[in-house]
This record gives sequence, structure tokens and C-alpha cells, in this order.
Amino acid sequence: MKMRNFKLTIQYEGTRYQGWQRQDSTGNTIQGKLETIVAKMTGLDFVQMDGSGRTDAGVHALGQVANFKIATDMPVGAVMDYINQYLPEDIGVIAIQEMPERFHSRLNAKGKTYRYRIWNTKLPCVFARRYVYVLPEKLDLDAMRTAAACLTGKHDFKAFTSSKKSKKSTVRTLEAIAIDREGSEVVITYSGDGFLYHMVRILTGTLIEVGLGQRSPASVEKLFEKDATRDLSGALVPAKGLCLVEVRY
Repeated sequence: MKMRNFKLTIQYEGTRYQGWQRQDSTGNTIQGKLETIVAKMTGLDFVQMDGSGRTDAGVHALGQVANFKIATDMPVGAVMDYINQYLPEDIGVIAIQEMPERFHSRLNAKGKTYRYRIWNTKLPCVFARRYVYVLPEKLDLDAMRTAAACLTGKHDFKAFTSSKKSKKSTVRTLEAIAIDREGSEVVITYSGDGFLYHMVRILTGTLIEVGLGQRSPASVEKLFEKDATRDLSGALVPAKGLCLVEVRY
């Protein structure tokens, strides 16, 4: 049997998981659950599954992408059916595709879209409470949009990550930030070529501070200066409001 490379598109509600990445201290991760099932399917002790990126504990996904390589004669659809049969109800594979050998879900990704949902009313949030950040105070969306325009483009986002000093570049390109009111929610959608650790949640915290009048829209430009540090940017908002919508190739 030849080695085959399978690309999965995965949805999950991240509420009860310790994020995407496999951890030695717990089996309660998305990657860990998927790898265990694929290993069982193949009869191997371990099959590595590479994701397009790591989502934090509590973050959700509509379109996470991962790939793994196995030697099997199973039809593509049968592989997907097997995995879904053993996944818990809050994780699901919604698409599968056989890819060329060199395809890698992270290394070949060209861009991603994230969405952050804010429940922006004093009314209780009963049914969507696991997916939104509850913030009843009034937000100035026009001021937030002005600040968002300053954040888009190619910048060094080192002030927008919780990651400690790293040799990896912190330069990213934010292609677009859309801020919309949808009923009781304010929805912020980010599209870019890549995102740093906690970057979307810190960007959102910064925009919220602008919306609350705690900082001016123009002040966010200072966060790209050479001496800008994490403590100068906004708060890290809760994970549950964040969802990985799409990975582009």
C-alpha cells in the first residue's frame, strides 16, 4: 500500500478542550482526539496529524484544517466516516480530500479568517453564552473602525502577542478588519496572512478599549513603534468569543 496524504476540514466547539495542540499532560485536546482515532483505524501506535495552527483552550473552529499521512486502501469517504464515528459530538470532520505528498496544512496556508463575537447588550445571553464575550457597555463602533484602519496592513505585531521573546518574526499582514453589529452582537472579523499567539484576542481587547473611550483610535499607531511592548496594548479577551472561520490555500 502506498502512503497517502489526507486533508481534513474540521469543526469543533472548544469549550471543554485544552486547545488544539496535543499535550503530554492530558488527552483532552482536539489534535489528541483525532490522532487517537486515526491510530486506531490503522492499527498503529501513533499517527501524527498536523494542524494549520494552534487554537487556544476554549476557542472554536468552523474551518480548522489538518493533514495526516497513512498507508491504506480505504476510500476517502470511508476514512472520513470512520473518524466521525468515533469523534465526540462537539468535534466533526466536515470535508476530506486526498492531497499531493508534499501538502502541509500549516506550511502551505496562505491566510486565515477569525471571528470574535461580543454580546453587547444588558439582556441575558442564554443560548449563545458559550460563543460570545458578554460586554453590556455601549461601544462606539465608528471609533473602533477608525482604529481598525490603523491596524490593517503589514506591521510588526510584537505588542499584540503573549508569546515571550522568540527568534521568529512578529511581522504579519492584516488584510482586513470588519466590525459589524448583528442584533445584540458586535462581530469583529479578521483576515490576514497569519496570526501570532493570542494576537486576535489582544487586537479585540485593544479595539474594545477604543470603543469604550479608554484610548483614542489614533493611539493604536504607537503600538507599532520599536519600543512598543505587550503591556501597552489592550486586554486579552476571553477565548470563548473566538472562532477560526477559514484557512486559505
